[in-house]
Amino acid sequence: MPLTDTAVRNSKPGVKTRRIFDERGLYLEISPAGGRWWRWKYRYGGKEKRLSLGVYPDVGLKDARQGRDDARKLLSQGVDPSANRKATKLAAVNRHSNSFEVVTREWFDKYKPNWVESHSSRIIRLFERDIFPHIGSKAIADVAAPDLLAVVRRIETRALETAHRGLRYCGQVFRYAVATGRCVRDPSSDLRGALPAVKGSHFAATTEPRRLGEILQAMDGYAGTLIVTSALRLAPLVFVRPGELRNAKWADIDLKKAEWRYIVTKTKTPHIVPLSTQAVGILRELLPVTGAGTFVFPSARSNKRPMSDNAILAAMRSMEIGKEEMSGHGLRAVARTILDEVLGFRPDFIEHQLAHAVRDPNGRAYNRTTHLAERHKMMQAWGDHLDSLKAPGEVIAFGKRA
Repeated sequence: MPLTDTAVRNSKPGVKTRRIFDERGLYLEISPAGGRWWRWKYRYGGKEKRLSLGVYPDVGLKDARQGRDDARKLLSQGVDPSANRKATKLAAVNRHSNSFEVVTREWFDKYKPNWVESHSSRIIRLFERDIFPHIGSKAIADVAAPDLLAVVRRIETRALETAHRGLRYCGQVFRYAVATGRCVRDPSSDLRGALPAVKGSHFAATTEPRRLGEILQAMDGYAGTLIVTSALRLAPLVFVRPGELRNAKWADIDLKKAEWRYIVTKTKTPHIVPLSTQAVGILRELLPVTGAGTFVFPSARSNKRPMSDNAILAAMRSMEIGKEEMSGHGLRAVARTILDEVLGFRPDFIEHQLAHAVRDPNGRAYNRTTHLAERHKMMQAWGDHLDSLKAPGEVIAFGKRA
């Protein structure tokens, strides 16, 4: 006879474990201590097996029968219900380990050593405040472009530049997830043009700290391709001539030594650019994308040639950064002024780094390794100083350092 709710409710434990049966293999198992579990007995592959369907009274008779019927459907399809349950649980565990937040924190921990503390703090604070609450628990493979757009739209209502920055950081996380096998594509690439362009103000004096910080923030928040965005972010950190940046080759860059060695186009002499941790971080992000080719910043049409000399200028103009306010050569002038008058580095260190002709007291040209250790320190201090200019409330007054 099938069980009734009354019979189940009035069931009593015995000296030994007892079972009271419903129908189609369902029964209630009662332990001597009074615990009651729903079980379903079935056969699969010629063997008798059992499946737990929950604890009474949390799971009532009606729900237990529904669980049995669902399992019977799987069995009719040739699926072992027990094995299916284990696989489902494992998938749930993997789903959690591959959530957007988990993958983001893994990406953050991997690249954090390449960033200064102020920069890494801003990145993780943006994720924790504006992104994780909305898509953090979602499996990264299930995050679609509309989900991401909804997140950045919320940020846009507060700060458009921050929304662009958040979208760019999310793109880096997705590309990391693709590289590590957690998802198959980066949905942020579908959102190009979804946010309004950042309308920067006309900056008056690029060596004035607050204005320079605004320019750097605008460049960081540019919503273009990873290649152009990376070139924009790297340009202030290395302040080389624009053509040398465009033609940078992976074969000339040693990320372990944090050095970029190439032949100066103007003087045809060897030159070394020490790379700050900020510069190395940018290049490491770009390496999986363009590292298989020759050029660090290849053309959008062919990876066999460098990007157009108009790519960075067009990006600057789209942010309303005028030519008189900032350009490739303008970055060099800004670096020369601030390294001398604010950070107090020796003029000959600066001239060496600008790849200008510098001669010793006997009139001989210094070689490229002159003062290399000091220039490494100088370039790191420069990278840290640019970060401080971009940090809200941390603007350093312009003037000669004591």
